[in-house]
Amino acid sequence: MSTQNSNIPSSAGNSGKAPGEAVGIAILGHGTVGREVLRLMEEHRDALEHRIGGPIEVRGVAVSDKEKHRGSVPEELLTDDAMTLIQRDDIDLVVEVIGGIDYPRRLLLTALQAGKSVVTANKALVAAHADELAEAADRANVDLYFEAAVAAAIPVVGMLRRSLAGDQIELVSGIVNGTTNFILDAMDSTGASYDDMLKEAMALGYAEADPTADVEGHDAASKAAILASLAFHTRVNYDDVYCEGISHITAEDIAAAKAAGQTIKLLAICQRISDESGQEYVSARVHPTLISRDHPLASVDKSYNAVFVEAEAAGRLMFYGNGAGGDPTASAVLGDIVGAARNKVHGGRAPGENTYANLPVADFGQVPTRYHIDMEVVDKVGVLAELATFFAERGISLRTVRQEERGGHARLIVVTHTALEADLAQCVERLKESTSVKAVKSVLRLYSE
Repeated sequence: MSTQNSNIPSSAGNSGKAPGEAVGIAILGHGTVGREVLRLMEEHRDALEHRIGGPIEVRGVAVSDKEKHRGSVPEELLTDDAMTLIQRDDIDLVVEVIGGIDYPRRLLLTALQAGKSVVTANKALVAAHADELAEAADRANVDLYFEAAVAAAIPVVGMLRRSLAGDQIELVSGIVNGTTNFILDAMDSTGASYDDMLKEAMALGYAEADPTADVEGHDAASKAAILASLAFHTRVNYDDVYCEGISHITAEDIAAAKAAGQTIKLLAICQRISDESGQEYVSARVHPTLISRDHPLASVDKSYNAVFVEAEAAGRLMFYGNGAGGDPTASAVLGDIVGAARNKVHGGRAPGENTYANLPVADFGQVPTRYHIDMEVVDKVGVLAELATFFAERGISLRTVRQEERGGHARLIVVTHTALEADLAQCVERLKESTSVKAVKSVLRLYSE
């Protein structure tokens, strides 16, 4: 864990404002989200003052190009020197909506060390450096809010930090990327190919010009790291998350899922698991997943997000909504601004990061899961018995086996019972090496609660 030096006493950050004194805010970034945050702050100025208990005032907006037209932002508020802005004495709260990692990390660490509270929507930054940022916030006794970093307006961070703080969470899973959900949902409803639906997602603005971060699962993996850290009171970084995207999913995979009463979703799955000795671990993974159409997550369509939680006392909960876009993200940012500004007005701070559990992060090979294996095999007597021995050698039992005649060869679909990922993966390698197997067409994991 990083140890940043700071000369700021622990009581310096949130000691409260004098009556009528405004909370000074710096906005870093003026893209889609930044513009919407500023619009909402102006439109609801009076209501926000009542909710906060005092006035707020934007005292600077950092942009990369001051000459670019910024609409209603007064010219005197614009600056291209974000570092100087955040260190000004009249700034109490820094709102970061730039994106990226290295540059905003330097800015936010500087802001926190200077006793400024921070609100960020930057999932990649939080997933990579939450421990460092949280440590700096703790030392300065200021707030670090990042509700918008996971699922925009869906209040999952606050739920994990506060509402379920007294419960033990066993599982957090969900659809946390709207682009991939749009593509998979469209493939499911139309039978179209991945390539066709990706093109449509790009044409409609659901996918970026370079969609790699979305379709290869990196965006969802950043969010999974944040969710796992909060749910299990353990620092989980982006690099701890197993990540697999959807670019290999075919229309045939979708059709096979439908035939089995299932659908395919890109899921972030964060679990508390135990080994045979009772040692607890945290597991965080992102991959395409077969899920029963009876499960609430299966009905999440278009570009919507949903997070499903299982807790010891609360039971099953699901949070659903629009998890991306300027308006929903700005809503979450504004909610964090209200919380952080209220603490500046009245003194004190919100609950910070708590990683007291410090559970080890499980190697992905030790995670229990189930496989759906679709392969093309030689159509001859004894093939099924031969292949069954590969599974038996790894201690894997089969739940269902379905064979379809295809003239000269056969399609064989095998669904396993739960086994360790490493054993299942090794079994698939044996299948690929077998002369009886012409091709392993697809391997998908099944959702197991």
